[in-house]
Amino acid sequence: MGKIRNNIPNMITSLNLLSGVLSLVCSLYLGEQNMAVALIIAAAIFDFLDGLVARLLHATSPIGKELDSLADVVSFGAAPAGLIFGAWIPEPGTGDVIMVLPIFLTSVFAGIRLAKFNVDTRQTTSFIGLPVPSNALFWIGFYALGMRYDGFTTPDIHCVMLWTMWVMSVVISGLMVSEIPMFSLKVHDLKWHGNEWRYMLLAASIILLIVLRWGAMAPIIGLYLILSLLARQKGFGDNMHTKK
Repeated sequence: MGKIRNNIPNMITSLNLLSGVLSLVCSLYLGEQNMAVALIIAAAIFDFLDGLVARLLHATSPIGKELDSLADVVSFGAAPAGLIFGAWIPEPGTGDVIMVLPIFLTSVFAGIRLAKFNVDTRQTTSFIGLPVPSNALFWIGFYALGMRYDGFTTPDIHCVMLWTMWVMSVVISGLMVSEIPMFSLKVHDLKWHGNEWRYMLLAASIILLIVLRWGAMAPIIGLYLILSLLARQKGFGDNMHTKK
């Protein structure tokens, strides 16, 4: 029973990895972008649950940590890039293929960010750099906004979105490996003091979600970065908590 219990978190992490792989299949082979989004979200849920279950069962392990990072590279690095690539390239051989390739830069830097996390002892109690799941949330929001405003098909909007994608691929890649401290969403109590930045982010996120629905994910990540910088300036950064 002990071995089974110790491997339960790894089983959940494997579901994270499977969700990421299936998301890529949906994006790049089946052309089912909405299903690809749902699978990335499912991966995020499994990513949350594996750590929670590991702590509850006292079943953390070095293998679990490495497996978790490998799964996240696929689910929150490669799968979001596949989502955007597949949204623009519904048919193989079209001329836009090369134009959309920069999105995969984020996959590379997601891998670098997770590798740094695994060996960086400073990140045991705080985020340093943009967490990899935030990369996935941003691109889900980008995709949702593109669908809402026909940005993947309307020529004028398409051009603006393409330039935005190039710029944000570089920016987000840099943020993932940056030295910028960022606060975690974990709370240890419900008091305002010590959680003010989290509550501000939560309130703004609810408003944005009502207005933009899934498209809100992109501006929410931008807001998260801004609030993290403000929190650091106010001296809140030393009390941040993190996962990856």
